[in-house]
Amino acid sequence: QVQLVESGGGSVQPGGSLRLSCVVSGYTNRNFCMGWFRQAPGKEREVVVTASPYGHLNYEESVKGRFTASEDNEKTTLYLHMNSLKPEDTAVYSCAAYVFRGWTGYCSRTSLNYHYWGRGTQVTVSS
Repeated sequence: QVQLVESGGGSVQPGGSLRLSCVVSGYTNRNFCMGWFRQAPGKEREVVVTASPYGHLNYEESVKGRFTASEDNEKTTLYLHMNSLKPEDTAVYSCAAYVFRGWTGYCSRTSLNYHYWGRGTQVTVSS
């Protein structure tokens, strides 16, 4: 069973940077999609980026050019590098994954399709 543990959240001023990490364990085959999601107070959870096991990354429009996802060579950690942070980026950021049986060419951007979740880490952007 896939297990996910996030770290790296915190408080930062507008324009600052943070790096989130999601350590992945408990799997044999890397046949699952991963994603970073976020949920701000009073708002619905939204996708930030999805990552396929083949290196495909798909970003939410508002973070393009500011956020970058990457994996280590062993594919045990998914990072989210966040630059030029804005107050509206304040949210709980969660790492998630779902196992696919046949590759469809893209990873789902719908949180309901993700079966495995980390506990989340708080990111606060405020002056």
